[in-house]
Amino acid sequence: MAAFIMTMMLFGLPGMGTGEQMIEFNNKLAESGNDPWVVFQDGAYYYCWSGYGGVCVARVRNLPDIGDAYLLPENETIQARLVWTPEDSRYSKEIWAPEMHFLDGKWYIYVAADDGNNDHHRMLCLEARTDDPLDGFVQKGIVRARNNRWAIDGTILEYGGKRYFIWSGWDRDENVAQNLYIAEMENPWTIRGNRVLISRPELPWECVGDPLVNEGPTALVLNGKVHIIYSASGSWTDDYCLGMLTLTGDDPLLRNAWTKSEQPVFRKTDQVFGPGHASFTTSPDGSRHYMAYHANEESGSSWGGRKLWVQEFTVDAQNDPVFGTPLPAGSMQTIPANGT
Repeated sequence: MAAFIMTMMLFGLPGMGTGEQMIEFNNKLAESGNDPWVVFQDGAYYYCWSGYGGVCVARVRNLPDIGDAYLLPENETIQARLVWTPEDSRYSKEIWAPEMHFLDGKWYIYVAADDGNNDHHRMLCLEARTDDPLDGFVQKGIVRARNNRWAIDGTILEYGGKRYFIWSGWDRDENVAQNLYIAEMENPWTIRGNRVLISRPELPWECVGDPLVNEGPTALVLNGKVHIIYSASGSWTDDYCLGMLTLTGDDPLLRNAWTKSEQPVFRKTDQVFGPGHASFTTSPDGSRHYMAYHANEESGSSWGGRKLWVQEFTVDAQNDPVFGTPLPAGSMQTIPANGT
């Protein structure tokens, strides 16, 4: 198993009903796990990742079960399947960082792919064949801005009755730096209007490695306050970390509506290196917050040493996330058991 999981009974703890069942788990869930994406929907956790030549999805009962999903098991607690393999040779290689979103009553996956040449990376939208995402996906379209430049790590923000696509892209046709862009969406596979730059690598902690990198954006909305958590500095370096943009204006399509954190909100320690590309979920009852991310245990491990971690975080009185620091492997975490 990827992590030791123990079910226990807790009695009389503040905020918990007497006899509430809890799960204790090791924060390092698996020895591999790039760009983890986890959502809770309709009583189950869904974990989405690239593997087996395409995109895989697991439905699990409890969050720690995602640590065993890479084996594609089918049992009482985990159902995991390869749900999409490339249908177009132009987008059949280097399949990166899929995210699964439930939009307009359907499941969609956003994933970057190319033909083996990184310069050709674009964002694909995949649509579920049925109401069950384990039944597979088909390629619906290419999500592109009018200039149709390099793009990876697309994600969704829903705000003010509108839907926005946020991604990491190049300013020009060659790789000088990766910036974060936003655009309004017409439907789940079509961008409306031009892209707008909302972040570029500019602070010292964003500028380790060459080329410079802002990538892996994820919307984190806490009691109505909108944050974009993103990864900064080279993903191959120990200094890969998480930064934060906060919507402090009214219009997400205005660059000056976003305020950047002055320092990383989650960064390396002397035991955990390159923590980044996080996704966020809650306990089944919504009372507790968790982040899934990848990081290395050894300095200099680059892409080959990434492992899958899950760690609880808190929310302060200003509705800002408090991530703390990456805990060393073996740190035990707890989460209320899913009664579904």
